[in-house]
Amino acid sequence: MPQAIPPAVAGRYRIGDVIGRGGRATVYEAHDPLLGRKVALKLFTATATSPEEVRLQEAEARLLAGLDHFALTTLFDAGVDLSDPESPRIFLVMERVAGADLRRRLREGPLTAAQAATLGSDLAQGLEAVHEAGFLHRDIKPANVLLVRRGPSSRIRGKLTDFGISTIIGVAADGGSTTGTVAYLSPEQVRGQDPSPAWDVYALGLVLLESLTGVVAFPGDVDESALARLDRDPEIPDTVPQVLARVLAAMTARDPGDRPTAGEASVALQDAFVAGLIEARRVDPDVLGDAEPERLAAVRRVSVLDTRTDEAIERIVRLARRLLQVPLVLVSIVDGDREWFLSHGGLHVAQVPRNASFAAETVSTGEGWTAADLREDPRAEGHPLLAADPELRAYAAQPLTTFDGYTIGALVALDREVRTFTEEELADLADLAAVTMRELDLRLLGRRVLFDR
Repeated sequence: MPQAIPPAVAGRYRIGDVIGRGGRATVYEAHDPLLGRKVALKLFTATATSPEEVRLQEAEARLLAGLDHFALTTLFDAGVDLSDPESPRIFLVMERVAGADLRRRLREGPLTAAQAATLGSDLAQGLEAVHEAGFLHRDIKPANVLLVRRGPSSRIRGKLTDFGISTIIGVAADGGSTTGTVAYLSPEQVRGQDPSPAWDVYALGLVLLESLTGVVAFPGDVDESALARLDRDPEIPDTVPQVLARVLAAMTARDPGDRPTAGEASVALQDAFVAGLIEARRVDPDVLGDAEPERLAAVRRVSVLDTRTDEAIERIVRLARRLLQVPLVLVSIVDGDREWFLSHGGLHVAQVPRNASFAAETVSTGEGWTAADLREDPRAEGHPLLAADPELRAYAAQPLTTFDGYTIGALVALDREVRTFTEEELADLADLAAVTMRELDLRLLGRRVLFDR
């Protein structure tokens, strides 16, 4: 007899529509009246009296609670619902991602190479965090990739979800059983070998290949699909750009020793993205540094692109305006092919092409630069900022540099008067840039409280 669904789990979470359903649990959209927000609530089917089920459910909760990463769903709460005292059930409360999963998105058609590369880099970074915590995901598939809706941006951001069959790295598969979705199993999973991070890398490679082609690489029934990967590599069409094809071939190599780690795959996918930008002439290769793929991975790790600014950042901007006595301060983030403004005051420009970006010079050198009069500086000729505000004259920028040394953008001061910024003013701007970068890092931690991803 099916278990009754309580109107409110734990006396707090109001159950809504079903988001997803699996063999062990059902995920509902729910409302948390205490904090006034929508959440995703995973309610396990089995009662909290089966020792084995409780062990699996608690393991998932501990894994999610111990990880905080932009490419993984965040756990808000966990507990046991006692609405029916005779059938206590464990539940997990997670962030509600505003968007479809990848399986539903692919029904509309395949992704572009750029979208697949950047999405894959996100997910590989998330996997790297899971692996570094000592766990495997073990069930990577399109349905377990949630896509974050970012408004009009063509860039797709992704989050891994559903760690229900995750396992500790180094723990042998129990009883030789195979877990995961058969279409995305690695060859060594089919053979019943012990779990390793290479399993997840292989599965992610198949998911990304499917996102480009719209076709499952190893279709068929359980036996046909599972055995096919023992005899051949997945077919990568000639239409896939060469650099991206090489990454996918490495991720789906039959020998796990030939596959990159999740972290290496993330950087390689960013390299493929950059190669695509150069080929499409959307970015001048002369402005790119040798570590551009690693830098772009750092940009995505900070996870502020196409998000709204917050009060802490705006306070820094206002302070910079007062200290330097300028009308305009920008928090500029340099993405692969654009300069995007996290904060841009009253300027009606949200982004400019990277080839025209002032901050691109700061990114390429890792150092700030100034111009007393942009109208006299050849670097500013035809710049979109001057088109938006023809009165702009003086410019000063100091780098936004991550803890591991990658410059992701700049804190920029602009004046409508010709002026030379003093050394003291530039030092103040550099200090505020460091505070801004610190605040961006804190945003990653603060999302566990603010839940504003």
